[in-house]
Amino acid sequence: MKKSIFLTALLVLVGFSVSFAQGINFGLKGGANISNFEGSSQNFNSESITSYHAGLFLEFGLSDRISIQPELLYSTVGANMTFDGAAEDFRNELGYISIPLLARIYLIPNRLSLDLGPQISYLMNESENVNITESNTFDFAVTGGLTLQVIGPLFIQGRYNLGLTDVKPDAEVTNRVLQLSAGLRF
Repeated sequence: MKKSIFLTALLVLVGFSVSFAQGINFGLKGGANISNFEGSSQNFNSESITSYHAGLFLEFGLSDRISIQPELLYSTVGANMTFDGAAEDFRNELGYISIPLLARIYLIPNRLSLDLGPQISYLMNESENVNITESNTFDFAVTGGLTLQVIGPLFIQGRYNLGLTDVKPDAEVTNRVLQLSAGLRF
């Protein structure tokens, strides 16, 4: 099932590239995630963890200042948690296949863009050193950030993902992720 979801997402990206004949860029990106859980019904304290994300993207130019950019990323997020009354910390790390669909609004043409849009993620794996309830399979988020084309194909990017769905079925906590990326755009 996980392989079929991955292949479907890849086919969607390829399908987008066939349907647009002009103004297409593609690229690779990767970087650091600084993530945490946020919520109102926590019976634990959480601290941020640093992990990674990597993947590919396509950018479809609609005009000089606006483009659409779907991405396919593998992204790990989570938190270090201390439960009330527990003596040790527990690390909960979630590995997602994430598909952001971003509108890129160029503030400076071909140089600096504001990136906004939804993101859907599918949980591929979960590692935790404590037996707590399994995480929800899907995560929906809104994301926003800036991309700066540095020189040639090299770009840097900062983005914030605000989770809108609960990570765990029995806890009202959502993902919060700061992504710092570098990549190549062709």
